[in-house]
Amino acid sequence: MSLFPADITAMAEGIIRDFTVAGLMVSTAESCTGGLIAGALTEISGSSAVVDRGFVTYTNVAKIQMLGVQEETLARFGAVSEETARQMVHGALFRSRADLAVAVTGVAGPTGGSPEKPVGLVHLAAKSRSGKLVHSRMFYGDVGRTEVRLATIRTALEMLVEIA
Repeated sequence: MSLFPADITAMAEGIIRDFTVAGLMVSTAESCTGGLIAGALTEISGSSAVVDRGFVTYTNVAKIQMLGVQEETLARFGAVSEETARQMVHGALFRSRADLAVAVTGVAGPTGGSPEKPVGLVHLAAKSRSGKLVHSRMFYGDVGRTEVRLATIRTALEMLVEIA
């Protein structure tokens, strides 16, 4: 029995299977998901062949210290922004042995939202060492903290497959 819904488990199984065959390793940089993307991947037996490491950077200080996010970026655009997600994914990729990385930062709720950055807004970025970079601005809505986090995991796993 998995800790995650069946669709997330199936996606993670596919990534572990396919990335093992391809010899690809992954790192994650997570804020609003608090390590759940790495958790979904490591729930799968054999994941040590694919998952290099995960960075849980919930605070701005952690984003700066662990991932190299620039203070100016956080001051100008905020933690929940495309610019921060891009810097997070770059840091996760180049501060690891991974071939691919994914980063997420958002407002899971139920508090913390604003008119500009409402609950349910998440920025995701995925990057490969070959230079491919994708960004997604997702608005899942004020559907509850757990649902925002699960939706974010699904999108992040899809993005890893997309850039592989």
